[in-house]
Amino acid sequence: MHGKFDSRHPLVGLSDELIRLNGRMKSLFAGARRPEGLGDSEQSVLNAVVEADHPPTVPQIGRSYGQPRQIVQRAANSLIEAGLIEAVPNPDHKRAVLLRATEQGLAVKREIDARADALAAQLCPKEQADIVREATQAVRAVRKQLEAQLRGMD
Repeated sequence: MHGKFDSRHPLVGLSDELIRLNGRMKSLFAGARRPEGLGDSEQSVLNAVVEADHPPTVPQIGRSYGQPRQIVQRAANSLIEAGLIEAVPNPDHKRAVLLRATEQGLAVKREIDARADALAAQLCPKEQADIVREATQAVRAVRKQLEAQLRGMD
């Protein structure tokens, strides 16, 4: 059978759309991080560290992005070697260190964000920005609800 599957649960449809959107966004914004020489994994880890409310661990980032810990660890090691993030002791766990952005890492993130913002402004005029903002809030709400439900299943 070909065509749309209207009988699917809306969450499955959302997942499919987000996977497609993620691919488009990665290719669209690849140029914004190119001058810094960061790959997708490094960019994701830098974003996770800078945007976190509290310094995250590698396993926390992996769970958040649905990535194996080993992939996140390689990206974190690369960012540590580049001086963009640092590992600090975790008082709650002996082996899972906390990751924190350095001043250089924050500056690089700001530069990447500025280039990405300029590109986004070209592609998404101000009249569409409210729609995108509402979509972002809706997706965030779904993610947070799912995370809370998954925590309750542990």
